[in-house]
This record gives sequence, structure tokens and C-alpha cells, in this order.
Amino acid sequence: MPIQQISPLDAQAMLASQRAVLVDIREADEYARAHVPGSRSAPAGKSIASAQPLADGPQPIFMCRSGARTSLHCERLAAGLGVPAMMLAGGLDAWGQAGLPVAVDRSAPLEMMRQVQIAAGLLILSGFALAWLVHPGFLSVSAFVGVGLTFAGLTGFCGMARLLAVMPWNRSMAG
Repeated sequence: MPIQQISPLDAQAMLASQRAVLVDIREADEYARAHVPGSRSAPAGKSIASAQPLADGPQPIFMCRSGARTSLHCERLAAGLGVPAMMLAGGLDAWGQAGLPVAVDRSAPLEMMRQVQIAAGLLILSGFALAWLVHPGFLSVSAFVGVGLTFAGLTGFCGMARLLAVMPWNRSMAG
């Protein structure tokens, strides 16, 4: 079954007439930072059971930040609900660009993936800078981060994300 894409303005019209509900499939930390007011959070990585009540109600319109993740998961999500697949074209980015409201909480921590990217980047750059300025042995810092990122990609376990999750700025999310 092909995935029907819907523009932000058409989606807003369906939402206003209560013919649809917006289902945000991003992770909870991403949703906490920015989301469409009134949308439901149902992370694609979790069980579809959190969105089960949608099967008997309004048409679900799945969304993510840009539409890429939704394209990957939309058919599976819709199949789990027993309803046709529909997705918000361009995701949250397109919704905001259309001038529609986005609830943003800048006090919420950055998304975990962004924190991992920032920490890994800083560690790699630090390793190279220290190797250049102090001693070539500091290249091992960059190598260690590279091995860790490769391991995380292969296994799905990211030690850096686990470590960052218990940092003070993320404590409310870790519990």
C-alpha cells in the first residue's frame, strides 16, 4: 500500500475538523524539546501499542522531524494499527516553515543523539589537538571514540549515551 503524503496545511485542516490526529514518532527527548501542540508521542522505537486507540478513532498522520524516519516506519506503523498509511510531508520542519505553531521547550535537554554527536566530536578534535600540540599518543583518544561509535552502530548499545543520560542536565529523563 503506498504511503499517502499530506501537506502541513492539509493536515492542519484535517486536525481542525477532528478527522485526524498527528502521531509524532520521534523519541521522547526529541518530542519534549519541540512538537506540534496536540500531537501524540508514539516513538517508532517503542511498541505500537501506545498508539492502538487510534485504530478506532481519527485518521493517524505520522510525522517526525523531516519526514525521513516516517518514510522508513510509516507502513509498519499503519499495519500495526490496521489503518492506511498517511504521513506529514516534510515533518515538523515543514510544519514550522508553513507558519504553523510548534511548541518549543528550550529548557529541555538537547536530544540524546545530538549530545552524543557533540561529545564524540569534541573528544575526537581534542585528541587530534593534543596529539599535535603535546604528544602523538593522544591520537588514541580519537581512535577510542571511533571504536566506540563503530561498536554502537553495530550493536545498538552506546556507552556514551548511557553516560550522558545520567548527567545532571538529563536526570529528569533518566529516571
